[in-house]
Order: sequence, then structure tokens, then C-alpha cells
Amino acid sequence: MEPDFNEAEVVRYSRHILLDEVGSTGQARLRDASVLVVGAGGLGCPLVLYLAAAGVGRIGIVDGDTVELSNLQRQIGHTTAGLGRPKAASLAEAAGAINPLVRLEPHQRRLDAGNALALVGDYDIVCDATDNFPTRFLVSDACVLARRTLVSAAVLRFEGQLATFKPHADGPQGGGPCYRCLYPAPPPPDAVPSCAEAGVLGAVVGVLGTLQATEVLKEILGIGETLAGRLLIWDALSLRTRLVKLRPDPACPACGPHATLTDLSAHMLHTGEPACAL
Repeated sequence: MEPDFNEAEVVRYSRHILLDEVGSTGQARLRDASVLVVGAGGLGCPLVLYLAAAGVGRIGIVDGDTVELSNLQRQIGHTTAGLGRPKAASLAEAAGAINPLVRLEPHQRRLDAGNALALVGDYDIVCDATDNFPTRFLVSDACVLARRTLVSAAVLRFEGQLATFKPHADGPQGGGPCYRCLYPAPPPPDAVPSCAEAGVLGAVVGVLGTLQATEVLKEILGIGETLAGRLLIWDALSLRTRLVKLRPDPACPACGPHATLTDLSAHMLHTGEPACAL
């Protein structure tokens, strides 16, 4: 049975429908999918805008911060007129203006051990668009417990990294490591500078956020090669891209055969510093 699209939807998504790998069936998969984006900053802005433009049916945006002037060098989902507005609502409004057919769900709060599992479990795919290590570990652990695919990106200065984690999935397109297999524990405080301390080239987060959106769309559509089990590293100054193979850690406390992760009640999230969503 052919998916039911009205004339305006066919026109809106025509460039997708023309692709043999997508077609009307794939577009219907996008319409039926839900994605949670944690972070409405430099990565989250292009990520959410492209997911909405692509017709992903339901998009949740988690961010507890408000728009500041220093954000506007890279966070293209916000405007000067929106200074002081909640980021989640600001980005949801921008995405809704592109595609009013998409359901945008702003969650104006910080992700914490008390709400992470419920939020993550309510969506099909989760995206980490923050640069705060405790939050990243929390998102990953919640995804492992909820058996949700995680697409994670990170940027600092002129370099970005991207990976997909789905240790819960079976078959050649699934399995593999989780985030803790790559980074067993958060680095010591102040070991890695934040974007506010080290800086970041604005367009670099745009590139990684767009790549992140591409991987999400591929996961929903079931096309191409997954990044599960691989880490993509992109350097803007040299224009070099590397793919590093990742392997599951048999001693991983989250996804290993002797995993000790059973809930998030004791998960350390905040260190007293606000999370920076690039």
C-alpha cells in the first residue's frame, strides 16, 4: 500500500521521493520517526533544522539555557531578536517555521538522572549535541538502558568527531560498542577545555551538526553504511577525514557481558558548572 501524502507534502518532499533509496516509503518512515536532540546549540541547531526540513515527524529538543549574544556566532537556529529566550523554544520555533508539518517538542530543562531515562525512552533515536562530559555519559547510559540508538557529535576549535552507538541492535548494522567503550570515564575536571575556554570555528559545528543529521536520516531509512563501530574524525584546517574502528569493551560497565549499569539513580551529572551546548 502506497503511503498517503497530500499534494503539498509530495511537493515539499519531492527531492527525497525522487531518490531510489528513499522514495515515498522512506519518506513515510521519516514521518513516523521520533528523534530526541540533547542540546540546542551549535550542533543542535543545524541538526534540528535539517531533521525538520527532512520531515522527521516528532523532534524533541532538550536544553535548559537561554540565548546569549556569544551563541550567535555559530548557533544558527537563534536570532539577535531572541536574546534571552529559552533555547529549546527558540530552536523549535525556527524549525517549525521551516516545516509546520513536524511536531516540535521543546523540553526547557537540563537533562539529569531523574528525567533522562523517561525522555530518552520516549523517542526512537537520540542525538548528543552537547560538549559536557557528564551529560554525554548520562545520555549514553540512558540509551543503553532504554535500548536506543545514539548518534553523538563533538567539536572543539577546528576539529569534530562523530559516531553512532547501538550495542543493543543485532546484525551487521548493529551491535558494537557504546560510548563508555570508547571513553570508560569522564576526564578529570579541567582536563579538556570547554568551547567557552578554547573557542570553536562556527562553521565547524555546522558541518558536524549536518553530518549528524545525515547519520540520523540514514538510521531511520536503513540505508548506507552505519557509523556504529566507527569514529569519524574531521579536521577543518587540513580538510582531512579519518575513520577509526571501534570495538566493544568486554569490561564495559554499561554494555559489556558483566555490565553493572542497572539504573541512573546514582549517576553523577553536574559538577557545578553549566553545560555548554557548543
